[in-house]
Order: sequence, then C-alpha cells, then structure tokens
Amino acid sequence: PEAQAAAATVTAAGTLDTTNQLLRSTLLRSYSRDRQLNMAFTPEELALAEPQPVAESTLEAWYMDNSTEDQRLPHRCEPNEPCSSATLRELGVLSWRLDADSWETDPKLAAIRKVRNYSYMEIIEIAKDKLPGYEAKIKSFYEEHIHTDEEIRYILVGTGYFDVRDLQDRWIRIRCTKGDMIVLPEGIYHRFTLDEKDYIKAMRLFVGEPVWTPFNRPQDENASRLKYLQGFGKAAVAAA
Repeated sequence: PEAQAAAATVTAAGTLDTTNQLLRSTLLRSYSRDRQLNMAFTPEELALAEPQPVAESTLEAWYMDNSTEDQRLPHRCEPNEPCSSATLRELGVLSWRLDADSWETDPKLAAIRKVRNYSYMEIIEIAKDKLPGYEAKIKSFYEEHIHTDEEIRYILVGTGYFDVRDLQDRWIRIRCTKGDMIVLPEGIYHRFTLDEKDYIKAMRLFVGEPVWTPFNRPQDENASRLKYLQGFGKAAVAAA
C-alpha cells in the first residue's frame, strides 16, 4: 500500500509520455529502496524533487557544428539549430533551476538529494589557478565517454557546456549557468568543457561513495551503455 501511494503521488501530475514513465519508474525504485531504510518522503518533498517540467525548462541547447576550433566556443550551426527541452528529456537529461546563493539552506536541493539518494556532495572549482593538473583534466573532461552512474552537476558560479550525443549520433551542446542543476543518465555519451570565461564552480553529487571513472568511446558492449539504449532508445522510438 505504501509503494502504491508513492506511485500515485509521483504520477499525480497527469498522463505521462513513455519517457517520463521510465524516469518516474526509476524514482519509484529509489523510493522503494529508501523505504527499506525506514526513510519516508512527504508529498512536499516529492513535489520539490520533481525536475523542471519540459515546458518550463530554462536550459538552452543546440546542435553543434563540425568545426574543430577551440572547444570553448559555442559551436552553433549556421543557421542555429536549437534542441528542444522535450528532446533532452527523451534522451534522459533532467534539469532543475535552483537558488545557487542559498544552496546550504535550500529546501528544494535538500529534497532532491533525499528523494534521489544523493548522499555524497563536494564542491569543485575548475580554473587554471584552482584545479591542479588543469590542462590534463580539461582534456580528459572533453573526451567522449560514459559513466556507470548518473552524472550530477549543480552550477554555483560561472558557465560551461555539457555535450551529449543523441540517438542519431549528433552532438547537442547544453549551456549551463549559475543555478542550473543537470543530471545525465548512466550510459549516455557525453563530455564537458568550460566556455571562454574559463571558470566554473559546481557541486558534484553522487549516490553513495563516488566513482568518477570515465569509460571512453567505444563502449558498445558496456552494460551501462546497453542499459541506456534499452531504456531511452526504446522510449525515443515510441515517442516518434
């Protein structure tokens, strides 16, 4: 009965498309696991933890050109080809818009961490004078790779780009600014770079002990890549 009540709460927003069903079922599995640990989520916490609705998303994204110029440039096509928030959601990308100036006391951030079980947190600064081994790390961030867990970033100061591959293997560039929280699903091909301002301060979140290991492309037989294609590949086909 408790799990059914949680499902009703999660799905109360109305009729869900195939992609949202997949995302919400993941949330429900997380709920069931946490219930076993005697954790209870209130309706308010579940509501606060919901990602931005597609129609209200503040993320800006576009399809990239094929130029090999400086990775920090916008790399928009001519003319520009915007990527919709609906397309990002179909690829499994989630986002929130939070108050970065009040993150230490923000009830919304607290609810997201509790409901999604983001128990680990650290804050990093990426800049030439802030990050040891800056050049090597910037290069490694921009190598196309996957992870065996979600990648969660909350931008506190500065700006940067997350690039993700769509199911037709095109690059989509997502601009993240102060207050943006983004979650990339396990198994999606992606990379990260600063923009021309060369600075970002971000919160990294993780479920349990962090594992930051990147698995560079190709990863065709990787279990996380196969899981991604099985879930979001099918969802995209159904949505089409």
